[in-house]
Amino acid sequence: MKAKYFRRFIILIVTLVVLAGGALYVWQSTKPVTASTEPVIFTIDKGTGTSQIADNLEENGIIRNSLFFKVYLKLNNEGSGFKAGTYAFVPGQSYKEIVTALNNGDVQQEETLKFTIPEGYTLKQMAEKLDTEGATTKELFMDIVNQPELFSDIPIVAEIKDNADYLYKLEGYLFPETYELAKGSTAEDIVVRMLTEMQEKLDSIPDFEAKLKARGLTVHELLTVASLIEREVVVPEERPLVASVIYNRLESNMRLQIDATVQYLLGKQKERLLYKDLEVDSPYNTYRNAGLPPGPIAAPSLSSIEAALSPETSDYLFYVTKKDGSSEHLFAKTYEEHLKNIEKSKESAE
Repeated sequence: MKAKYFRRFIILIVTLVVLAGGALYVWQSTKPVTASTEPVIFTIDKGTGTSQIADNLEENGIIRNSLFFKVYLKLNNEGSGFKAGTYAFVPGQSYKEIVTALNNGDVQQEETLKFTIPEGYTLKQMAEKLDTEGATTKELFMDIVNQPELFSDIPIVAEIKDNADYLYKLEGYLFPETYELAKGSTAEDIVVRMLTEMQEKLDSIPDFEAKLKARGLTVHELLTVASLIEREVVVPEERPLVASVIYNRLESNMRLQIDATVQYLLGKQKERLLYKDLEVDSPYNTYRNAGLPPGPIAAPSLSSIEAALSPETSDYLFYVTKKDGSSEHLFAKTYEEHLKNIEKSKESAE
């Protein structure tokens, strides 16, 4: 009799040991892997099944045992909502944390290249800024912007005519904006993105082609006028009025005599232009040459482009900047009025 109870006792002990061992095994297999600060990059391709995802998680050392993870998913009715993408899991995360991340699609954020090009920047200024911010080298950028043939699939670029007088062929065609591109983007990628943005901005203007035709302008001429406005005007409300002065002078066969064109050909911003500066022999010198310069002198904003496309109606032929710090202009219809405005401008500074 005693032997019978002893056998039962032994069986019970063995059973308990087995159960305890099994419980320990389950606990060991389901607890998080050893914590680490180094993330494990894990990618789920579109169409990958839950079972395969579990196996891949184990293979990548994110979980200890895929079988128990599958059981966990089954018991909690999870897995059907997992989203494809590349994840960065930190070893030591629990089943719940992993499942939440996969359900929410908390994918790894791609490293990006972000930069801002201010309105009115020239290509040389853009090159300097991009070089300083590590986006590309200024030499490579300036080489690319002189090869419009690389971007001839963009309509506005395809219309650029050959002209030996251009200082830089894509001047005025790269839209000033804040951009975010994939890290590692080349100078060519950057230029394509900026050209595309300019194309999209022009296409967004209501009745753009009709307005362009009504003014008798090409896109190149429009961007040239817009760039003059951009560099001459600080107060946004004055842009359509300055545009009217430009067109009025062109129609009257008057030289534009715009300081900004001289600043551009000199390649540097001078607080005050000297008489010798105005005599520099260059097709961009609107003091010496009639008509528009060969091309844009800077990157125009959308408001300057719209002002060039739809100028205000006026009889003004002259303007001078007020010296009172407002950056506003005094406009005149005659040269005599203009001279008086120059005196008023000087008086406002006193």
